[in-house]
Amino acid sequence: MTAPRYVLTLSCADRPGIVGAVGTFLADHGCNIDESNQYGDVDTGRFFMRVVFEPVREGVTLAGVESAFVPIAARFEMAWSLHDAHVRPRVLIMVSRLDHCLNDLLYRYKVGALPMDPVAIVSNHRDSYRLAASYDIPFHHLPVTPATKPAQEAKLWALIEETGAELVVLARYMQILSDGLAAKLAGRAINIHHGLLPSFKGARPYHQAYDRGVKLIGATAHYVTSDLDEGPIIEQEVARVDYNMRADDLVTLGRDVECIALARAVRFHLERRVFLNGQKTVVFR
Repeated sequence: MTAPRYVLTLSCADRPGIVGAVGTFLADHGCNIDESNQYGDVDTGRFFMRVVFEPVREGVTLAGVESAFVPIAARFEMAWSLHDAHVRPRVLIMVSRLDHCLNDLLYRYKVGALPMDPVAIVSNHRDSYRLAASYDIPFHHLPVTPATKPAQEAKLWALIEETGAELVVLARYMQILSDGLAAKLAGRAINIHHGLLPSFKGARPYHQAYDRGVKLIGATAHYVTSDLDEGPIIEQEVARVDYNMRADDLVTLGRDVECIALARAVRFHLERRVFLNGQKTVVFR
């Protein structure tokens, strides 16, 4: 059997004694720290900490540690959570027609590089149903028009609740979520977009970039908010454009960096490495 392993994440107003209190608590309760990261933001006055630990004493349980930690959390007024590191979060993935990011995420899941349990794939088109079937993941076709958007999002939300999805990944889902749904998914929905925004908007952005002779292209993975493509950034990736590349080469290169940035952001979230810090994030890589 795999030895128990837990992840504690917390944030609170920065003050002396937090690290000492957490370390002493874990030692007193028969736990050994395997990994610890902490950061105090001088601009916001917030403190962030992620600790991975293992019980080294008989009888230590997740529920017991969680209950015993309550007074410590109350003393420092922490926002905190405790998770079993071996439990894979349930993930719902959304896609439209372009499936390169979906395919990349599913392959990484297959080989064990992404510790997740994909519970559903949702699309407003039918293009990816064979890919979903090849991984034995339920596929849900939820087409949407301006007139049917409220009803479609109601079905989507019902599916999220029914599957118990803890994270929603927009893997090139080319529809804008309503403000209401974005609010419901605050901090647990990740989107990917090409890093050319706002310079090249609309259709064929990589062709626009080619016509302007750009030297770098990139992609940004961020949390979804009601402000389109302006949510807290989790991860970014860039690639250099050579003088002899054509527009189609930029498209291919762009798809690569989109896959890389999104996969990293999803992994960081799954491993409880991302902390919201106002309009920004703290990521313990």
